[in-house]
Amino acid sequence: SEGRCTLRQCREFCSLPMQHLFCGLTVDFRLKIYIDECRTIPEACRGDMVCVNQNGGYLCIPRTNPVYRSPYLNPYSNIYPPPPASNYPTATRPLICRFGYQMDENNQCVDIDECAAESHQCNPTQICINTEGGYTCSCTEGYWLLEGQCLDIDECRYGYCQQLCANVPGSYSCTCNPGFTLNDDGRSCQDVNECTSQNPCVQNCVNTYGSFLCRCDPGYELEADGISCSDMDECSFSEFLCQHQCVNEPGAYYCSCPPGYILLDDNRSCQDINECETRNNTCTTQQTCFNIQGGYKCLDPVKCEDPYIQINDNRCMCPAENPGCRDQPFTILYRDMDVVSGRSVPSDIFQMQATTRYPGAYYIFQIKSGNEGREFYMRQTGPISATLVMTRPVKGPRVIQLDLEMITVNTVINFRGSSVIRLRIYVSQYSF
Repeated sequence: SEGRCTLRQCREFCSLPMQHLFCGLTVDFRLKIYIDECRTIPEACRGDMVCVNQNGGYLCIPRTNPVYRSPYLNPYSNIYPPPPASNYPTATRPLICRFGYQMDENNQCVDIDECAAESHQCNPTQICINTEGGYTCSCTEGYWLLEGQCLDIDECRYGYCQQLCANVPGSYSCTCNPGFTLNDDGRSCQDVNECTSQNPCVQNCVNTYGSFLCRCDPGYELEADGISCSDMDECSFSEFLCQHQCVNEPGAYYCSCPPGYILLDDNRSCQDINECETRNNTCTTQQTCFNIQGGYKCLDPVKCEDPYIQINDNRCMCPAENPGCRDQPFTILYRDMDVVSGRSVPSDIFQMQATTRYPGAYYIFQIKSGNEGREFYMRQTGPISATLVMTRPVKGPRVIQLDLEMITVNTVINFRGSSVIRLRIYVSQYSF
């Protein structure tokens, strides 16, 4: 309608902010109000670009562009010339900040923290990171971004741990096998020396990589638990460990000998003590000490029985002129010997031979008495000699008396006579 309106009425009728205003007035002029972004937006164009204000916006053009005249020249100034000076008041242009900024109390454009204001559009699995004029969406350590989602990184696939790895959401955990401890770097493992830290072994501990071994002292053996040691009974290994008796003791053993023997330097063999030489015997001056294996015998002097007469200490003779000697051996010779128990057989143990050989005579050797068990026999080894052979093992202690007879036959003078060796054999108790 025709008439006049004041500037206040025009403001009430038209909306001024954020858009250009056109208020058609039926006065003698038309009023247009512009927002110059080139002035209100700091650094609207950067580099070699120049800001050129436009209706409802602005352009950034190179400085060399012929369109460019002045940073603040309106290219549409010829179309819409500014109104002539008048007495009406000039409208104040409000300051507007670019996107991502807001005006503070000092009329300065400051960055909007979208993360703190929770106005961001990040996925719940992401974290918001504020930037100048905006924000970015990222993932926490241990996650990676895949198709807008933060997915856990399986660090165990990349060998971060030296031994055992356990993946957990957003991280991982390294552990070590038994016998190892985790180093301060949280990844590598170090061997634990169990022998110094706890020493579980009863006797000796040997550290190994990742474990340990228990060893026992000589004379002990490791038990099934791999830790304890028990005494080794060496005597049960072999009956030949000692010649006589094996005595086990903790961690060792020793050999002992029976009375009448001493242990040799090899610590296993026994040797007879000759008590007759050491005078460690109980024989009287009238007796003769005879040493046997493991002991001795005190032999009384030989006493010849009638009709025999004594020739010397160990010989008796029956005189030919004595009628009682007709069927008796001409001489009886007393001899003593000793053998060990269980001696291997057959074994030659005694030799007998004639002291004189007469022309036309020959000799027969035999065991006259004492061989009821048939442990011996006489083997003639020559015209005037024979050997006593043990044919069966004899166990002691035992005393065997054999009468070994040598028969002399002379066909020339028609003579037959005999002599006897009365042999006492002392069989020892032991086989040594």
